[in-house]
Amino acid sequence: MLRIGLTGGMGAGKSTVARALADLGAVIIDSDLIAREVVAPGTGGLAALVEAFGADILAADGSLDRPALAAKAFGDDAARAKLNSITHPLVGKRTAELISTAPQDAIVVQDIPLLVENGLAPLMNLVLVVDVDAETRIRRLAEFRGVAESDARARISAQATDEQRRAVADVLLDNSGVPGEVAAVVHRLWEERLLPFERNLRTGTPAGRSTVRVVPPNPEWPAQAQRLIARLWVACGASASRIDHIGSTSVPDLHAKDVIDLQITVADLAAADGLREALGAAGFPIRPEITSDNPKPTPQDPVVADLALWAKRFHQNADPGRLANVHVRVEDTPGQQFALWFRDWLRADAAARAEYLEVKREAAAKAAGLTGKQATLAYLEVKEPWFDAAFARALRGS
Repeated sequence: MLRIGLTGGMGAGKSTVARALADLGAVIIDSDLIAREVVAPGTGGLAALVEAFGADILAADGSLDRPALAAKAFGDDAARAKLNSITHPLVGKRTAELISTAPQDAIVVQDIPLLVENGLAPLMNLVLVVDVDAETRIRRLAEFRGVAESDARARISAQATDEQRRAVADVLLDNSGVPGEVAAVVHRLWEERLLPFERNLRTGTPAGRSTVRVVPPNPEWPAQAQRLIARLWVACGASASRIDHIGSTSVPDLHAKDVIDLQITVADLAAADGLREALGAAGFPIRPEITSDNPKPTPQDPVVADLALWAKRFHQNADPGRLANVHVRVEDTPGQQFALWFRDWLRADAAARAEYLEVKREAAAKAAGLTGKQATLAYLEVKEPWFDAAFARALRGS
């Protein structure tokens, strides 16, 4: 089951995207509808609100008078916290019930207006943000919903900013164009990314990596890495001591393969093995055939002759739209230390970056025209000797 978080500012057209996804076969779970359901007349939720805030929050027909509740609950932080302590667990429980009834091969889209505000992005396999600038949203609210401009501005200012939403967005859906335009974008996203992602997640299959190509640096790589790291922390919990962005995409201004490399540091390999199912469920299935590092020291190196010290567990992202490698290594082992040293060395040393770039270009040229494992082996054949020399430099402290 693939869990998608869908959010956007008030007036952005989030419901339009939800309908398009529903038409394609997604299971839509609307948090606003659930929030109303759990405090409907006759529910324990409504009774708890009356006990907390008084009977005058009820309308004449016994339903919740939302403006009356808002006047009491949003006056101070303590009242707001009391409201949230009642409604959030109920919404969470009902959401979990609905998710549990969805088919195992479902793409579940959780429509959550306050996804950013409530810190829910890391719980999702992917986050879609419907993006429209604030002035356009204000105009739409006034034109299509009859909301006064002052009210619209006040509501929008109380929500997350556009920048905060974009920071958690794996996919930014621009809905500022003509009606129907975003639906075509959603259809392509469904076919090219969401369906393959769900299939890979369900079958424990990493997303395909067919060719080896070095591309110019992407300023979005660090932000993309941080989104993945947030998901990994949810999956790992206390089993990880640190999670780092490593490899070429972690080095500013360095050309790289468009693959994010991340390192999870654990206490021992038993802890690494214990994370296998959790990482797989989070969208990072294991590659069990890869158990040690490339590069690794040459056997004659007396300092690190024990190749078991280079053992690791290797996972890859199931998302075809954002390839990622996840190296799970034991704290203070040569591989764990070298990954951090190598990143920091390249960040600090322009000459080393230039040298490494030439090696990468040579390796990519050798892999050109090849696919799959053959391409990877050809690429590594050029890189590995250089990495062995780099490791020797690390030992010397240079």
